[in-house]
Amino acid sequence: MNGQFYRRRWDESRGDEFDDWGHSVWYFEVDDDGCPVRQVEVYDAGPVLRYGPEHKEDRYGGLGQASLFDPDEDWKQFVITRDMFERVWESPPGG
Repeated sequence: MNGQFYRRRWDESRGDEFDDWGHSVWYFEVDDDGCPVRQVEVYDAGPVLRYGPEHKEDRYGGLGQASLFDPDEDWKQFVITRDMFERVWESPPGG
């Protein structure tokens, strides 16, 4: 599989008990169908969440289940390199 990689900023809050984390930047590795394989959420207040094959969910959230390839949204503007994704994936918590 040749993964595809995306980075997208969300300027909306979570709307849950962790709302004070603020807005976030999400990084995705997706499969050929656009479904997330690995995902990193970096919140403005510092928390970083990582989900993938070995850790699909926890009390804070989980790996996306839907394809990013929505005909009403163009994700081409959010494409990043594998190296950029890997740096975020491998960075230490809070780093």
